[in-house]
Amino acid sequence: MAKYILFDTETTGNQEEDRIIQVGAMIVNTKGEVEIFDELCSTVLPIKIEAMAVHGITPNLIEGKAAFTETNFYKTLQSLNNQENFLIAHNMPFDLGMIEKEGFVSQMKIIDTLRVAKHLLPEQKSKALQYLRYALELYKEEQVEAKKYHISIKAHDAIGDVLVMKLLLSKLVSLAKEKFPDANPMEKMEELTKTPILVETFTFGKYKGKKIRDICNSDRGYINWMQKNMDLDMDMKYTLNKIMGDIQ
Repeated sequence: MAKYILFDTETTGNQEEDRIIQVGAMIVNTKGEVEIFDELCSTVLPIKIEAMAVHGITPNLIEGKAAFTETNFYKTLQSLNNQENFLIAHNMPFDLGMIEKEGFVSQMKIIDTLRVAKHLLPEQKSKALQYLRYALELYKEEQVEAKKYHISIKAHDAIGDVLVMKLLLSKLVSLAKEKFPDANPMEKMEELTKTPILVETFTFGKYKGKKIRDICNSDRGYINWMQKNMDLDMDMKYTLNKIMGDIQ
């Protein structure tokens, strides 16, 4: 029986050296049964002020707590780490990267609800979890869910974000069924997670707001520089390679 592990982390910051100080998770099985994890954990790294301003976790709250690898969630995650199960997060590279720093090597199927939303909700201006929470009116359902699982919802709190993500996942499942009626929706979302998207306009740099195809035609030197010198994400790499290939 497959299990779906939805999780989120809060951390000491968002740089390479930073570490996990809170994890929230909901593990759902095919019968709809849910197991909840909401754990603070300690780290030797100080919590950055900028991070505290976002999630509100202060040093005194994690004093004396177990390390992440000693949390109930991590132990359970390790026991479920096989190809039958799905690991799910919103902006998976960040959260997966954080647990990988603790020695975790995923053997699970991966679903990133952020990437899936890019495919299935292209009309939404932002795919950030809190934006979609309101744009899709998930907030109308969340209090019933929160009461059911005894969860308090607030932005940038790991377990609160996981509950919102669970509601978002349900919406994405419905959209996947509509758009791909012959496919298993979870398997399809795993595929979409790995599928690059053609980007139309720049959202950064000196050509912010400009059509990428136009700049590929008018300033190939800049595009070549970007490809060689910038840490581009999957979609931008795919877009530039495809457009430059088309016009050569």
